[in-house]
Amino acid sequence: MPVASSHPRPSSHPTVVIPASLLPSDGRFGSGPSKVRAAQVSALAAAGDPASPVLGTSHRQPPVKDLVRRVRGGLAELFALPDGYEVALGNGGSSAFWDVAAACLVERRAQHAVFGEFGGKFAAATTRAPFLADPDVVSAEPGTVAHLTPVDGVDVYATPHNETSTGAMAPVRQVPGARADGALLLVDATSGAGALPVDVADTDVYYFGPQKVFAADGGLWLAVCSPAAVERAERVEATAGTTTGRWVPEFLSLTTALANSRLDQTLNTPAVATLVLLAEQVEWLLEQGGLAWSSARTAESAGVLYDWAGARDWATPFVADPAERSTVVATIDLDDAIDASAVVRVLRENGVVDVFPYRKLGRNQLRVGVFPAVEPDDVRALTACVDHVVAHLG
Repeated sequence: MPVASSHPRPSSHPTVVIPASLLPSDGRFGSGPSKVRAAQVSALAAAGDPASPVLGTSHRQPPVKDLVRRVRGGLAELFALPDGYEVALGNGGSSAFWDVAAACLVERRAQHAVFGEFGGKFAAATTRAPFLADPDVVSAEPGTVAHLTPVDGVDVYATPHNETSTGAMAPVRQVPGARADGALLLVDATSGAGALPVDVADTDVYYFGPQKVFAADGGLWLAVCSPAAVERAERVEATAGTTTGRWVPEFLSLTTALANSRLDQTLNTPAVATLVLLAEQVEWLLEQGGLAWSSARTAESAGVLYDWAGARDWATPFVADPAERSTVVATIDLDDAIDASAVVRVLRENGVVDVFPYRKLGRNQLRVGVFPAVEPDDVRALTACVDHVVAHLG
């Protein structure tokens, strides 16, 4: 099976031709799904070898269970898991995990920090849950960060680590007094896990999907769970099926996902190809130097973009506070005189793809994924390409 080219196919008739000397070696800068390295694709091809098949075999047999073991063990090393913490995984992606958390981790009421699309979606999930009180929502305008604050009666505090829709990132820290009161901290790390510094001991559930930093396809959720989170799920789910308890579907059961994860499997058949890509990427990150290396690499790439924007009178980092600017998803506003959609179109015609803004944000901007698979020199090349396109679009 041939390895797919890492270079997107340019249009045969671009409206503006970018010189080959300016183009990046790989033109994929999407914020998810992200660039997949050629070595991962090679591993995927090898997984289909009839001599030692992984693809097309049962997920409860050793070849696939070994993939899950590699993923769980690699993530435990990458995040330096404290004693008692464990990695769980299940089908459905991070969006499904919002419902898992609403069903199994929130006892009465949650507080949500909302500063973009995805924090708001988790808040909507707990609002809709008929067995929960309406959540306390702490909101901030897109491009800024909302911070959790102590509130009586809240037993789960929830925040994104990185807001993919806006390019803002928040610090991961315990809410004062919350842990002493038995409250849990849940951190949505979908676009930051594996490339933003974190001490998972400060969290109770650090959850994410595989399609960003980990350069795989979607369809799985992964969660680093504390002993307190495991105990909470066991207690909440113990009431399921009783007259005073809540109904927890098996697909949304965190205790079921944990029980299967401990056996290196998932409840339902997973996307085995995603597991192959994920395992390869986790091990690659560890070989390069782990979380410290990954964090430094993405910070370098993001810094290239922010410095470039700051040096131009027609570009500005969307997130005003430098401390809140994401180092994995950079958002750059363009002057109204420049049509960002035209810039994005011309870049794509030349094989430089997926730097469009989040659709619901509605801003005249570029959004660039700078996950670890992206070479910092390619980010430098991207800035030169944008300069060229803007100059020629007039």
